[in-house]
Amino acid sequence: MREEELVGFLIGGLEDGESRQVEAALADPAKGPALRRDLDSIRRALRPLEFERTAAAAPPGLASRTLAFVAAQTSPESRPTARLAEGRRADDAVWQGSSARQWLDRAIIAASALAACVLVAPLLLESIVDARARRVQRNLQQIAGSLQGYAESHGVYPTPPGEGPLSRAGLYAPTLVSEHRIVADDGTVLAPDSALSKQENFRVPSLEELRAAVGTPQFDEMVRSMGGDYGYTLGHRDASGVLQPNRNQRRAHHPLLADAPNESGEKSDNHPEGIHHILFEDGHVEQFEHDALHRDDHIYRNHDGEIRAGKDPEDAVIGDSHDQP
Repeated sequence: MREEELVGFLIGGLEDGESRQVEAALADPAKGPALRRDLDSIRRALRPLEFERTAAAAPPGLASRTLAFVAAQTSPESRPTARLAEGRRADDAVWQGSSARQWLDRAIIAASALAACVLVAPLLLESIVDARARRVQRNLQQIAGSLQGYAESHGVYPTPPGEGPLSRAGLYAPTLVSEHRIVADDGTVLAPDSALSKQENFRVPSLEELRAAVGTPQFDEMVRSMGGDYGYTLGHRDASGVLQPNRNQRRAHHPLLADAPNESGEKSDNHPEGIHHILFEDGHVEQFEHDALHRDDHIYRNHDGEIRAGKDPEDAVIGDSHDQP
């Protein structure tokens, strides 16, 4: 696989078919490890080129001031040749006129370049943001396919135990890794330019690794990051308090996975532009602005306002990786 394909994959510049080919190659048992090492090297090399997350607004009146400046420099009274002292030699006048024209040409070019930057920079930023949104969409669709495949094999979506140290929302990812449904270190569970994505050698642990780490200092760090940048459903408990399996009822309104909440439990910090991505139970993905995120039901808290499992089957709650039902 060519390096430019890996670069395009990282920045979200490939077509859907090309991205699927890269994903298949990364998941290949023979070629995948080497390609993932190459991908990680390219990701580190591209970090110095990361753009500012917010576009700088142009100063008010910049365009009109630029045009006025250019017009002033082209007026006869502003030309140095119009102010030549009487008696100067003709070759001095020619030289000064030539110098003035060169200076004016440079001023016009600089002003034009500045105006172009002011006009083009927001469009470029928007294009990059769109590319990253498409990358998130592809990642979520890949996770959706893995979750659907798991549900078809087991009759339910991944469901954490009702209690104990492994009772965590993020357990979905090690579960899929252990069944070889997602690749541990290919970045599928990461959002572009998130804090986790900038960590070297990030990988989702397997269930075996997680169980072996219980009771060690490494366990807490594992559970905080094992779900990546996405939160997973905490399910719901019945009237007797028993956590119920996450059954696939193909509900188009019921969140299954989404951008993980921050510590406030009100929104996610994955995307600085305020977009939130939600994968629903029927497999489709939607984008929401923050002000529309909890319009029908708070997706990060249950009906009692807690970051816990839902109070009934329709009480959907998305928990961060370490959150417990």
